[in-house]
Amino acid sequence: MVQQAPALFLADTLGLDFLNSIATPVDTEIDWIEDGDGLLAWLDQAELVPPRTLAELREQALPGELDTIAAQARSLREDLRTFVRGHMGRPLRPEALPELAPLNRLLARDEGFLQLAAGQGDTPGLRLRTTRRWRSPDALLLPVGEALARFLSEEDLSYVKACEGPACTLLFADHTRGRVRRWCSMAICGNRAKQAAHRSRLRNGRDAG
Repeated sequence: MVQQAPALFLADTLGLDFLNSIATPVDTEIDWIEDGDGLLAWLDQAELVPPRTLAELREQALPGELDTIAAQARSLREDLRTFVRGHMGRPLRPEALPELAPLNRLLARDEGFLQLAAGQGDTPGLRLRTTRRWRSPDALLLPVGEALARFLSEEDLSYVKACEGPACTLLFADHTRGRVRRWCSMAICGNRAKQAAHRSRLRNGRDAG
């Protein structure tokens, strides 16, 4: 795999960040999960799988197995991206559940369980932690399925938006006051819009002169 820029995590919810794992941040489209190595790197950056587990599953995988799992991840991404684009802008209704049957089938494979663990930071005592058994490399899809399910059950799709950048394909959950967010990132598309508006004002000024 060719070394790529770090993945984008701009959507304010991890499920949408997964759907945004293919994008055109500058001029060239990047698919961060185009192969098995890419999928492992994305899961690592998303902190969905412990690094030690990723290393163990890489060692355990048969030749080509991780590439096959990455292809399954891309198929899931495209199906869910189509679903979200078809339903965003309004609350998700129970009638949409049949369209999510493949995601529910993936979730049914999970072997997650709860564990008591030590508290972290300013939270002393014990905490309840969800973990899972990583029996084979295809378990790598399970935390992705969980992130998507949490997004669909916890976010109001009324406030899921597409970036207004003309060439941008990124989606995000608008959690701003007044729901006024327009861009995937002010540093990317927001800045491009400002530059375009500035150039337009300069042209109009010259034309008026």
